[in-house]
Amino acid sequence: MAGQSQNWVIMVTAQTPTNIAVIKYWGKRDETLILPINDSISVTLDPSHLCTTTTVAVSPTFQQDRMWLNGKEIALSGGRFQSCLREIRKRACDVEDKKKGIKITKEDWGKLHLHIASYNNFPTAAGLASSAAGFACLAYALGKLMNVKEDESQLSVIARQGSGSACRSLFGGFVKWIMGKEEDGSDSLAVQLADEKHWDDLVIIIAVVSSRQKETSSTSGMRESVETSLLLHHRAKEIVPKRILQMEEAIKNRDFASFSRLTCTDSNQFHAVCLDTCPPIFYMNDTSHRIISIIEKWHRSEESPQVAYTFDAGPNAVLIARNRQTAALLIQRLLYYFPPTLGDLDSYIIGDKSIAKDAGINGIQDVEALPPPPEIKDKIPSQKFKGDVSYFICTRPGRGPILLSDESQALLSGENGLPK
Repeated sequence: MAGQSQNWVIMVTAQTPTNIAVIKYWGKRDETLILPINDSISVTLDPSHLCTTTTVAVSPTFQQDRMWLNGKEIALSGGRFQSCLREIRKRACDVEDKKKGIKITKEDWGKLHLHIASYNNFPTAAGLASSAAGFACLAYALGKLMNVKEDESQLSVIARQGSGSACRSLFGGFVKWIMGKEEDGSDSLAVQLADEKHWDDLVIIIAVVSSRQKETSSTSGMRESVETSLLLHHRAKEIVPKRILQMEEAIKNRDFASFSRLTCTDSNQFHAVCLDTCPPIFYMNDTSHRIISIIEKWHRSEESPQVAYTFDAGPNAVLIARNRQTAALLIQRLLYYFPPTLGDLDSYIIGDKSIAKDAGINGIQDVEALPPPPEIKDKIPSQKFKGDVSYFICTRPGRGPILLSDESQALLSGENGLPK
Protein backbone atom coordinates (compact mmCIF):
# COMPACT_ATOMS: atom_id res chain seq x y z
CA MET A 1 0.00 0.00 0.00
CA ALA A 2 1.84 3.05 -1.25
CA GLY A 3 1.07 6.51 0.08
CA GLN A 4 3.04 9.60 1.09
CA SER A 5 1.60 9.37 4.57
CA GLN A 6 -0.86 7.02 6.23
CA ASN A 7 -3.42 9.77 6.94
CA TRP A 8 -5.23 9.72 3.64
CA VAL A 9 -8.97 9.08 3.14
CA ILE A 10 -10.50 8.03 -0.20
CA MET A 11 -14.26 8.44 -0.55
CA VAL A 12 -17.04 7.72 -3.03
CA THR A 13 -20.63 9.01 -2.76
CA ALA A 14 -23.51 7.46 -4.69
CA GLN A 15 -27.23 8.00 -4.93
CA THR A 16 -29.62 5.14 -5.62
CA PRO A 17 -33.39 5.11 -6.18
CA THR A 18 -36.00 2.95 -4.53
CA ASN A 19 -38.41 0.81 -6.54
CA ILE A 20 -41.95 -0.46 -6.31
CA ALA A 21 -42.83 -3.97 -7.51
CA VAL A 22 -45.79 -4.27 -9.87
CA ILE A 23 -45.41 -8.07 -9.94
CA LYS A 24 -44.49 -8.92 -6.36
CA TYR A 25 -41.61 -10.84 -4.85
CA TRP A 26 -42.85 -12.73 -1.79
CA GLY A 27 -41.14 -15.87 -0.57
CA LYS A 28 -37.58 -17.22 -0.67
CA ARG A 29 -36.29 -20.64 -1.66
CA ASP A 30 -32.98 -19.85 0.07
CA GLU A 31 -32.97 -17.56 3.12
CA THR A 32 -29.21 -16.96 3.25
CA LEU A 33 -28.61 -16.15 -0.41
CA ILE A 34 -32.07 -14.49 -0.71
CA LEU A 35 -33.24 -16.48 -3.72
CA PRO A 36 -36.91 -15.89 -4.59
CA ILE A 37 -39.58 -18.44 -5.49
CA ASN A 38 -40.74 -16.33 -8.45
CA ASP A 39 -39.63 -13.60 -10.87
CA SER A 40 -40.74 -10.02 -10.12
CA ILE A 41 -41.02 -6.73 -12.04
CA SER A 42 -40.69 -3.21 -10.63
CA VAL A 43 -40.76 0.47 -11.53
CA THR A 44 -37.83 2.56 -10.33
CA LEU A 45 -38.96 5.81 -8.68
CA ASP A 46 -37.40 9.20 -9.42
CA PRO A 47 -34.45 9.56 -7.01
CA SER A 48 -34.96 13.31 -6.71
CA HIS A 49 -38.00 12.41 -4.56
CA LEU A 50 -37.09 9.00 -3.06
CA CYS A 51 -33.50 7.85 -2.77
CA THR A 52 -30.65 6.69 -0.58
CA THR A 53 -27.37 8.58 -0.57
CA THR A 54 -24.35 6.60 0.64
CA THR A 55 -20.74 7.66 1.18
CA VAL A 56 -18.12 4.93 1.56
CA ALA A 57 -14.61 5.78 2.72
CA VAL A 58 -11.37 3.86 3.17
CA SER A 59 -8.29 4.84 5.18
CA PRO A 60 -5.39 3.02 6.86
CA THR A 61 -6.27 5.04 10.01
CA PHE A 62 -9.69 3.33 10.39
CA GLN A 63 -9.61 0.75 13.20
CA GLN A 64 -12.76 -1.16 12.20
CA ASP A 65 -15.66 -1.18 9.72
CA ARG A 66 -18.30 1.31 10.90
CA MET A 67 -21.67 2.46 9.58
CA TRP A 68 -24.06 5.34 10.24
CA LEU A 69 -27.68 5.26 9.02
CA ASN A 70 -29.58 8.57 9.03
CA GLY A 71 -26.97 9.99 11.42
CA LYS A 72 -27.03 7.14 13.97
CA GLU A 73 -24.26 4.56 14.23
CA ILE A 74 -25.55 1.02 13.65
CA ALA A 75 -23.92 -2.39 14.07
CA LEU A 76 -22.38 -3.87 10.91
CA SER A 77 -22.33 -7.36 12.40
CA GLY A 78 -25.54 -8.46 10.61
CA GLY A 79 -25.11 -11.31 8.12
CA ARG A 80 -26.57 -9.27 5.25
CA PHE A 81 -24.09 -6.39 5.62
CA GLN A 82 -21.27 -8.86 6.04
CA SER A 83 -22.11 -10.82 2.89
CA CYS A 84 -22.33 -7.58 0.90
CA LEU A 85 -18.91 -6.41 2.17
CA ARG A 86 -17.35 -9.86 1.70
CA GLU A 87 -18.59 -10.27 -1.88
CA ILE A 88 -17.42 -6.80 -2.97
CA ARG A 89 -14.01 -7.17 -1.28
CA LYS A 90 -13.62 -10.48 -3.13
CA ARG A 91 -13.98 -8.65 -6.45
CA ALA A 92 -11.90 -5.55 -5.56
CA CYS A 93 -9.18 -4.42 -7.99
CA ASP A 94 -6.16 -2.10 -7.76
CA VAL A 95 -6.98 1.56 -7.12
CA GLU A 96 -4.62 4.46 -7.73
CA ASP A 97 -5.07 8.13 -6.83
CA LYS A 98 -2.12 9.79 -8.56
CA LYS A 99 -3.00 13.24 -7.23
CA LYS A 100 -2.76 12.02 -3.62
CA GLY A 101 0.07 9.59 -4.43
CA ILE A 102 -1.95 6.61 -3.14
CA LYS A 103 -2.02 3.09 -4.51
CA ILE A 104 -4.20 0.34 -3.05
CA THR A 105 -3.56 -3.15 -4.43
CA LYS A 106 -6.16 -5.85 -4.76
CA GLU A 107 -4.65 -7.64 -1.74
CA ASP A 108 -4.75 -4.48 0.46
CA TRP A 109 -8.57 -4.36 0.45
CA GLY A 110 -8.76 -7.37 2.79
CA LYS A 111 -6.74 -5.49 5.43
CA LEU A 112 -8.32 -2.03 5.13
CA HIS A 113 -11.38 -0.94 7.11
CA LEU A 114 -14.35 1.03 5.76
CA HIS A 115 -16.59 3.80 7.03
CA ILE A 116 -20.09 3.92 5.53
CA ALA A 117 -22.72 6.64 5.98
CA SER A 118 -26.18 6.28 4.47
CA TYR A 119 -29.15 8.61 4.43
CA ASN A 120 -32.72 7.95 3.20
CA ASN A 121 -34.79 10.98 2.22
CA PHE A 122 -37.94 9.02 3.19
CA PRO A 123 -39.06 6.90 6.22
CA THR A 124 -37.02 3.75 6.86
CA ALA A 125 -38.78 0.36 7.25
CA ALA A 126 -42.28 1.75 6.58
CA GLY A 127 -43.02 -0.19 3.40
CA LEU A 128 -41.33 2.28 1.03
CA ALA A 129 -38.47 -0.11 0.13
CA SER A 130 -35.77 1.75 2.03
CA SER A 131 -33.70 -1.42 2.43
CA ALA A 132 -33.85 -1.93 -1.36
CA ALA A 133 -32.38 1.50 -2.05
CA GLY A 134 -29.96 1.13 0.88
CA PHE A 135 -28.33 -2.15 -0.11
CA ALA A 136 -28.30 -1.22 -3.81
CA CYS A 137 -26.51 2.00 -2.91
CA LEU A 138 -24.05 0.18 -0.65
CA ALA A 139 -23.15 -2.36 -3.37
CA TYR A 140 -22.90 0.33 -6.06
CA ALA A 141 -20.77 2.76 -3.98
CA LEU A 142 -18.44 0.00 -2.70
CA GLY A 143 -18.09 -1.31 -6.25
CA LYS A 144 -16.95 2.13 -7.43
CA LEU A 145 -14.63 2.64 -4.44
CA MET A 146 -12.92 -0.72 -4.96
CA ASN A 147 -12.80 -0.45 -8.76
CA VAL A 148 -14.94 -3.58 -9.18
CA LYS A 149 -15.28 -4.52 -12.88
CA GLU A 150 -18.69 -6.23 -12.69
CA ASP A 151 -21.63 -4.59 -14.52
CA GLU A 152 -24.92 -3.56 -12.85
CA SER A 153 -26.54 -6.99 -13.36
CA GLN A 154 -23.57 -8.70 -11.68
CA LEU A 155 -23.59 -6.10 -8.87
CA SER A 156 -27.31 -6.82 -8.44
CA VAL A 157 -26.39 -10.39 -7.41
CA ILE A 158 -24.44 -8.88 -4.47
CA ALA A 159 -27.09 -6.26 -3.58
CA ARG A 160 -29.70 -9.07 -3.58
CA GLN A 161 -27.85 -10.74 -0.69
CA GLY A 162 -28.50 -7.63 1.42
CA SER A 163 -32.18 -7.18 0.52
CA GLY A 164 -33.93 -9.10 -2.24
CA SER A 165 -35.59 -6.15 -3.96
CA ALA A 166 -32.31 -4.17 -3.79
CA CYS A 167 -31.18 -5.94 -6.95
CA ARG A 168 -33.94 -4.09 -8.86
CA SER A 169 -32.69 -0.65 -7.70
CA LEU A 170 -29.49 -0.94 -9.76
CA PHE A 171 -31.40 0.11 -12.89
CA GLY A 172 -33.79 2.89 -13.82
CA GLY A 173 -37.16 2.50 -15.53
CA PHE A 174 -38.73 -0.97 -15.56
CA VAL A 175 -36.72 -3.83 -14.09
CA LYS A 176 -37.12 -7.60 -13.89
CA TRP A 177 -35.56 -9.72 -11.16
CA ILE A 178 -35.00 -13.15 -12.70
CA MET A 179 -35.40 -15.78 -9.98
CA GLY A 180 -32.69 -18.03 -11.48
CA LYS A 181 -32.22 -21.77 -11.12
CA GLU A 182 -28.66 -22.19 -9.84
CA GLU A 183 -28.19 -23.20 -6.20
CA ASP A 184 -25.41 -20.64 -5.69
CA GLY A 185 -27.71 -17.80 -6.87
CA SER A 186 -25.32 -16.71 -9.64
CA ASP A 187 -28.20 -16.42 -12.15
CA SER A 188 -30.65 -14.69 -9.78
CA LEU A 189 -30.16 -11.13 -10.97
CA ALA A 190 -31.83 -7.98 -12.26
CA VAL A 191 -32.13 -6.84 -15.89
CA GLN A 192 -33.61 -3.66 -17.30
CA LEU A 193 -36.75 -4.16 -19.41
CA ALA A 194 -37.03 -0.50 -20.49
CA ASP A 195 -35.49 2.77 -19.32
CA GLU A 196 -37.36 5.61 -17.61
CA LYS A 197 -37.88 7.50 -20.88
CA HIS A 198 -39.73 4.56 -22.48
CA TRP A 199 -43.05 5.39 -20.76
CA ASP A 200 -42.60 8.89 -19.41
CA ASP A 201 -46.33 9.76 -19.41
CA LEU A 202 -46.75 7.89 -16.13
CA VAL A 203 -47.12 9.85 -12.89
CA ILE A 204 -46.82 8.17 -9.49
CA ILE A 205 -48.53 9.38 -6.30
CA ILE A 206 -47.71 7.68 -3.01
CA ALA A 207 -50.14 8.05 -0.13
CA VAL A 208 -48.02 7.66 3.01
CA VAL A 209 -50.62 6.22 5.33
CA SER A 210 -48.12 5.43 8.03
CA SER A 211 -44.40 5.98 8.33
CA ARG A 212 -44.17 3.78 11.43
CA GLN A 213 -42.12 0.61 11.35
CA LYS A 214 -44.30 -2.35 10.36
CA GLU A 215 -45.35 -4.96 12.93
CA THR A 216 -44.35 -7.97 10.81
CA SER A 217 -41.07 -7.49 8.96
CA SER A 218 -40.97 -8.64 5.34
CA THR A 219 -38.35 -11.25 6.23
CA SER A 220 -40.42 -13.01 8.90
CA GLY A 221 -43.66 -12.47 6.94
CA MET A 222 -42.21 -14.22 3.88
CA ARG A 223 -40.88 -17.10 5.93
CA GLU A 224 -44.31 -17.67 7.52
CA SER A 225 -46.06 -17.47 4.11
CA VAL A 226 -43.66 -20.01 2.57
CA GLU A 227 -44.25 -22.38 5.49
CA THR A 228 -48.05 -22.07 5.76
CA SER A 229 -49.72 -20.58 2.65
CA LEU A 230 -50.88 -22.99 -0.07
CA LEU A 231 -51.98 -19.99 -2.11
CA LEU A 232 -48.38 -18.71 -2.18
CA HIS A 233 -47.09 -21.90 -3.82
CA HIS A 234 -49.96 -21.98 -6.34
CA ARG A 235 -49.27 -18.31 -7.15
CA ALA A 236 -45.51 -18.85 -7.67
CA LYS A 237 -45.95 -21.95 -9.83
CA GLU A 238 -49.11 -21.31 -11.84
CA ILE A 239 -49.91 -17.60 -11.85
CA VAL A 240 -46.78 -15.43 -11.71
CA PRO A 241 -44.98 -16.96 -14.76
CA LYS A 242 -47.93 -16.02 -17.02
CA ARG A 243 -48.32 -12.61 -15.37
CA ILE A 244 -44.62 -11.80 -15.90
CA LEU A 245 -44.97 -12.39 -19.66
CA GLN A 246 -48.17 -10.31 -19.81
CA MET A 247 -46.57 -7.47 -17.81
CA GLU A 248 -43.46 -7.44 -20.04
CA GLU A 249 -45.77 -7.15 -23.04
CA ALA A 250 -47.85 -4.36 -21.41
CA ILE A 251 -44.70 -2.35 -20.60
CA LYS A 252 -43.24 -2.87 -24.09
CA ASN A 253 -46.48 -1.68 -25.75
CA ARG A 254 -47.25 1.00 -23.11
CA ASP A 255 -50.64 -0.70 -22.75
CA PHE A 256 -52.02 1.01 -19.64
CA ALA A 257 -55.26 -1.01 -19.40
CA SER A 258 -53.30 -4.29 -19.14
CA PHE A 259 -50.61 -2.71 -16.94
CA SER A 260 -53.22 -1.45 -14.48
CA ARG A 261 -55.19 -4.72 -14.39
CA LEU A 262 -52.05 -6.80 -13.77
CA THR A 263 -50.63 -4.41 -11.15
CA CYS A 264 -53.85 -4.18 -9.11
CA THR A 265 -54.59 -7.91 -9.35
CA ASP A 266 -51.07 -8.88 -8.33
CA SER A 267 -51.06 -6.49 -5.37
CA ASN A 268 -54.41 -7.85 -4.18
CA GLN A 269 -53.21 -11.42 -4.57
CA PHE A 270 -50.02 -10.70 -2.59
CA HIS A 271 -52.15 -9.39 0.29
CA ALA A 272 -54.46 -12.42 -0.08
CA VAL A 273 -51.35 -14.60 0.41
CA CYS A 274 -50.61 -12.61 3.58
CA LEU A 275 -54.15 -13.35 4.82
CA ASP A 276 -53.71 -17.01 3.83
CA THR A 277 -50.60 -17.18 6.04
CA CYS A 278 -50.92 -18.69 9.51
CA PRO A 279 -51.18 -16.57 11.62
CA PRO A 280 -52.54 -14.06 9.06
CA ILE A 281 -50.49 -10.96 8.28
CA PHE A 282 -52.24 -7.59 7.92
CA TYR A 283 -50.10 -5.05 6.08
CA MET A 284 -52.95 -2.94 4.74
CA ASN A 285 -55.31 -1.03 7.03
CA ASP A 286 -58.73 0.64 6.70
CA THR A 287 -57.22 3.64 4.90
CA SER A 288 -55.52 1.34 2.37
CA HIS A 289 -58.87 -0.36 1.71
CA ARG A 290 -60.62 3.00 1.36
CA ILE A 291 -58.11 4.11 -1.28
CA ILE A 292 -58.72 0.90 -3.27
CA SER A 293 -62.46 1.48 -3.03
CA ILE A 294 -62.12 5.10 -4.27
CA ILE A 295 -60.04 3.96 -7.29
CA GLU A 296 -62.33 1.03 -8.14
CA LYS A 297 -65.45 3.26 -8.00
CA TRP A 298 -63.74 5.71 -10.36
CA HIS A 299 -62.78 2.91 -12.76
CA ARG A 300 -66.34 1.58 -12.84
CA SER A 301 -67.77 5.01 -13.66
CA GLU A 302 -65.21 5.59 -16.45
CA GLU A 303 -65.46 1.97 -17.66
CA SER A 304 -61.67 1.93 -18.07
CA PRO A 305 -58.68 1.93 -15.71
CA GLN A 306 -57.34 5.39 -14.90
CA VAL A 307 -54.86 4.44 -12.19
CA ALA A 308 -52.94 1.32 -11.11
CA TYR A 309 -52.68 0.78 -7.36
CA THR A 310 -50.16 -1.38 -5.57
CA PHE A 311 -49.24 -1.94 -1.91
CA ASP A 312 -46.02 -3.49 -0.66
CA ALA A 313 -45.57 -4.89 2.86
CA GLY A 314 -47.19 -1.87 4.51
CA PRO A 315 -50.32 0.31 4.29
CA ASN A 316 -48.90 2.94 1.91
CA ALA A 317 -50.63 3.17 -1.47
CA VAL A 318 -48.55 3.58 -4.62
CA LEU A 319 -50.84 4.93 -7.32
CA ILE A 320 -49.64 5.02 -10.93
CA ALA A 321 -51.66 7.37 -13.16
CA ARG A 322 -51.68 6.95 -16.94
CA ASN A 323 -50.67 10.61 -17.54
CA ARG A 324 -50.48 14.06 -15.92
CA GLN A 325 -54.11 14.87 -16.68
CA THR A 326 -55.28 11.72 -14.86
CA ALA A 327 -52.82 12.42 -12.02
CA ALA A 328 -54.46 15.84 -11.52
CA LEU A 329 -57.89 14.17 -11.28
CA LEU A 330 -56.42 11.61 -8.87
CA ILE A 331 -54.90 14.22 -6.52
CA GLN A 332 -58.27 16.04 -6.47
CA ARG A 333 -60.01 12.84 -5.34
CA LEU A 334 -57.34 12.04 -2.76
CA LEU A 335 -57.45 15.54 -1.26
CA TYR A 336 -61.25 15.51 -1.25
CA TYR A 337 -61.36 12.31 0.85
CA PHE A 338 -58.14 12.85 2.82
CA PRO A 339 -57.73 16.59 3.47
CA PRO A 340 -54.72 17.72 5.53
CA THR A 341 -55.19 18.00 9.31
CA LEU A 342 -53.28 21.27 9.43
CA GLY A 343 -53.67 24.05 6.94
CA ASP A 344 -50.16 23.44 5.56
CA LEU A 345 -50.37 22.04 2.05
CA ASP A 346 -46.66 22.52 1.46
CA SER A 347 -45.61 19.64 3.72
CA TYR A 348 -48.70 17.56 2.82
CA ILE A 349 -47.81 17.25 -0.88
CA ILE A 350 -44.10 16.71 -1.42
CA GLY A 351 -42.02 15.82 -4.47
CA ASP A 352 -43.34 17.19 -7.75
CA LYS A 353 -45.76 19.85 -6.49
CA SER A 354 -46.71 20.90 -10.02
CA ILE A 355 -49.21 17.99 -10.16
CA ALA A 356 -51.37 19.73 -7.52
CA LYS A 357 -51.06 23.02 -9.42
CA ASP A 358 -52.28 21.23 -12.59
CA ALA A 359 -55.31 20.22 -10.53
CA GLY A 360 -55.96 23.87 -9.62
CA ILE A 361 -54.85 23.36 -6.02
CA ASN A 362 -52.61 26.16 -4.76
CA GLY A 363 -53.72 26.40 -1.16
CA ILE A 364 -55.94 24.97 1.54
CA GLN A 365 -58.93 27.02 0.32
CA ASP A 366 -58.80 25.08 -3.00
CA VAL A 367 -58.91 21.76 -1.09
CA GLU A 368 -61.94 22.95 0.91
CA ALA A 369 -63.69 24.00 -2.29
CA LEU A 370 -63.23 20.61 -4.04
CA PRO A 371 -66.58 19.19 -5.22
CA PRO A 372 -67.41 15.49 -4.62
CA PRO A 373 -66.07 13.28 -7.46
CA PRO A 374 -68.70 12.77 -10.22
CA GLU A 375 -68.86 9.00 -9.51
CA ILE A 376 -70.63 9.77 -6.20
CA LYS A 377 -74.13 9.50 -7.63
CA ASP A 378 -76.22 9.86 -4.48
CA LYS A 379 -76.72 13.20 -2.81
CA ILE A 380 -75.57 11.96 0.62
CA PRO A 381 -72.43 13.91 1.59
CA SER A 382 -69.54 11.45 1.53
CA GLN A 383 -67.44 10.98 4.64
CA LYS A 384 -63.99 12.58 4.78
CA PHE A 385 -61.01 11.06 6.54
CA LYS A 386 -58.89 13.92 7.79
CA GLY A 387 -55.65 12.75 9.40
CA ASP A 388 -55.71 9.24 7.90
CA VAL A 389 -52.95 10.05 5.38
CA SER A 390 -49.68 11.53 6.69
CA TYR A 391 -48.68 13.08 3.35
CA PHE A 392 -48.51 12.48 -0.41
CA ILE A 393 -45.38 12.11 -2.54
CA CYS A 394 -45.76 13.01 -6.23
CA THR A 395 -43.12 11.40 -8.40
CA ARG A 396 -42.51 9.50 -11.66
CA PRO A 397 -40.43 6.61 -13.05
CA GLY A 398 -36.74 7.51 -12.65
CA ARG A 399 -33.13 6.68 -13.44
CA GLY A 400 -30.77 4.20 -11.82
CA PRO A 401 -27.79 4.86 -9.49
CA ILE A 402 -25.29 7.68 -10.06
CA LEU A 403 -22.06 8.88 -8.51
CA LEU A 404 -22.09 12.31 -6.85
CA SER A 405 -18.76 13.97 -7.64
CA ASP A 406 -19.44 17.13 -5.61
CA GLU A 407 -17.66 16.58 -2.27
CA SER A 408 -20.12 18.87 -0.48
CA GLN A 409 -22.75 16.12 -1.00
CA ALA A 410 -20.59 13.52 0.80
CA LEU A 411 -21.91 12.37 4.19
CA LEU A 412 -18.42 11.76 5.60
CA SER A 413 -15.60 14.24 6.11
CA GLY A 414 -12.67 14.00 3.68
CA GLU A 415 -10.37 14.85 6.58
CA ASN A 416 -11.13 12.04 9.03
CA GLY A 417 -13.82 9.87 7.40
CA LEU A 418 -16.34 10.57 10.19
CA PRO A 419 -19.90 11.88 9.68
CA LYS A 420 -20.04 15.59 8.92
